[in-house]
Amino acid sequence: MVSIQQGQVCGLCGNYDGNSKNDFTTRSHETVTDVVKFGNSWKAKFSCVDANTTGDPCSSNPYREAWSQKQCSIISSVTFQECHWKVDPHPYYDSCVRDSCACDTGGDCDCLCTAVAAYAKACTEAGACVRWRTPKLCIFCDYYNVPDGCEWHYKPCGANCMKTCRNPSGNCSSLITAVE
Repeated sequence: MVSIQQGQVCGLCGNYDGNSKNDFTTRSHETVTDVVKFGNSWKAKFSCVDANTTGDPCSSNPYREAWSQKQCSIISSVTFQECHWKVDPHPYYDSCVRDSCACDTGGDCDCLCTAVAAYAKACTEAGACVRWRTPKLCIFCDYYNVPDGCEWHYKPCGANCMKTCRNPSGNCSSLITAVE
């Protein structure tokens, strides 16, 4: 097992020094805000063509915009009302719409569900666990279980005594973080 020391790395994943403001540091040690410039600086081969900034996916796929806005509106709806004062829903809604517009070649539900799950995770970390998944939106496992014969369980706030990959023995612990 390799042990990575804090502040001893660099690259596309940042430098692991605890300061997120300097994670976009280029190969030439320049801190930038432009993600494309940052990404291009870390190309494995300089002979590769530089990446370009992509436009707004909702402008490129206007037929997806209304669907994306409607589906992502759950973030700013009463479903997440308990969380709104703890975590600002606006940037998550905007990201959700953008991501959902961009997913137009299949996997649109995955993009939507991942975006909404990101807000749900931020809410849980802020102390507001929200049960938002339904059979109509980002289907959860309990929907498919036979009554009294459950094999899969959806726990929006996790369970600190459940057998999981992080807790294979199922021991109860307050150290296990709340993961959907």
